[in-house]
Amino acid sequence: MEIIKVDALGLACPLPVVKTIKALEALTGPATVETHVDNETAVQNVTRLAEGKGFPVRSEKLSDGHFVITMEANKPAENAEEASVACIPDRRGNTVVAITSDAMGHGSDELGKNLMKGFLYALSQLDELPKTILFYNGGARLTSEGSLSLEDLKSMEAQGVQIMTCGTCLNYYGLTEKLAVGSVTNMYSIVETLAKADKIIKP
Repeated sequence: MEIIKVDALGLACPLPVVKTIKALEALTGPATVETHVDNETAVQNVTRLAEGKGFPVRSEKLSDGHFVITMEANKPAENAEEASVACIPDRRGNTVVAITSDAMGHGSDELGKNLMKGFLYALSQLDELPKTILFYNGGARLTSEGSLSLEDLKSMEAQGVQIMTCGTCLNYYGLTEKLAVGSVTNMYSIVETLAKADKIIKP
C-alpha cells in the first residue's frame, strides 16, 4: 500500500488537519497517510479527522516535539473536504489512572490480563483522556517491551497523556532497560501526582 507523508511540523491548528484533508482528496486508491506534527493538540485534531472518516488510526510520540499520526485510508476518501477543521480544546482532564498490576481484578490471571488490555484500549477512546497514567508494582510490565497495550499507550502519550512508570518497580522486575513508552518516575512524584488529581481511577 502506498505511504503518503504529510509534513505539518511547526504548523498551528487548523493547518495540520487542512494539509491532511488535501492529501486524502488527492488519493487515487487505498493508502497509508502519515501526518507529522509537533504538538499534542494537532495529534488530537488529526486523529478525530481519521475517526470521522472511519479510518483505522494510531499515533505515536517519536521524540519531544515530533509526533506521527498514521491512518489507513482503506476506502475512497470522498467528501474529505466536508470534515470539520475546527480546533478542539485539549482532551485531557485532571484525572489520574493508577495501575498496579498487569491483570485487572482477581481470579483468573489470563482473564485479568485480557480485561486490562481492554481497559487500556477503552481508556484511549474516551472523549476526555486522563492527564496521567501511573504504573507501579506489576503494572510496570504494561509499559515494557512485549506488552500488548503499547500501541494504545503510545497513542495516548502522543495526545499529551503522561505515562509514568515506577523506577524501583522496573528494577525489581528486571525491566529497567525494556521500558518502551513514557518515562521513569519515583515514589515522591507518584504521591505528588495522586495528591493533585481531581479524580483517581484504579482498575
